[in-house]
Amino acid sequence: MKLVIHPLFFAVMLLSAVFGGLPTALICMLTALLHECGHIFCAAGMGFTCTKISLMPYGAAAFMDIEGIRPADEIRLALAGPLVNVCVLVALAGLWWFFPQTYGYTDTVMYANLAMLAVNLLPAYPLDGGRVFGCIMRRFFGEKAAMYAVKIVAAVVSATMFALFFFSGYNFALLIFSAFMLLSVFEKPAGCERINFSTAGRLKRGIEVKYILCDASLTFKDAYKKLSARHYAVFQLYDGGGIAEEITQDELYSLSLESSVYDRVFGDYFSRNDLPNSEGEILPSNTALTHSAPSDMPSATAPDSDE
Repeated sequence: MKLVIHPLFFAVMLLSAVFGGLPTALICMLTALLHECGHIFCAAGMGFTCTKISLMPYGAAAFMDIEGIRPADEIRLALAGPLVNVCVLVALAGLWWFFPQTYGYTDTVMYANLAMLAVNLLPAYPLDGGRVFGCIMRRFFGEKAAMYAVKIVAAVVSATMFALFFFSGYNFALLIFSAFMLLSVFEKPAGCERINFSTAGRLKRGIEVKYILCDASLTFKDAYKKLSARHYAVFQLYDGGGIAEEITQDELYSLSLESSVYDRVFGDYFSRNDLPNSEGEILPSNTALTHSAPSDMPSATAPDSDE
């Protein structure tokens, strides 16, 4: 697990120091890290691992490979972060009860955890409350309806925060948060596009082939998450008795032109003789080589997804 710090994070800390708010900024940063630790330890208990933690101007984010997680476990994982903030608030309440004089030293910690808890429980993606809301919506209304619902809520939250920016005396934290939520509204699922590795000299150095074993439930949306500019992917269909079928990354690109991201990659167990190549031509069975590395290869439009 590695720690990645956004360049603007240093700018925020510098501005906080100039205007006398550095202690508060540091407390907010530590609160965000503690919140993410709740997610990380919960994920570890479920068998998932955290690949990196990113410190950003508006907080922190833990990136985890939770591919295939069940909705019930995803809800538990999403609530693990806010639960940490609740525990801190309860601990502070107990501290103030027995030692009231400590209030003056810990009130900022209380406000930071209270704000972190309130914000993350908003039902807007990618906040924790939005993930819970999305899981519930998928359970009753399906994937597409859930996606539109969380985006609509995120747009409403973004507009609300933007309005509060003016009524709060120009609190720029609200403006940054509004922009963050607005970006999540226009975020698109990872797609598939062609990239010519040969012009960059990649084929001369060699490209590693990555085999992904899957079942017939694999969708294009899930397959896109496995794509990377560092590998050439080959998806293999396992039917319980061995490898029943496989498609290369080029063939995935060809199929994606005529399919929705929610369609299954292997469909109704298609025949390779009827599979079009990247130019739309039909590939004869003796030329559909799985281990070849054509010059035009598809890759993900975004890096591997972790949360």
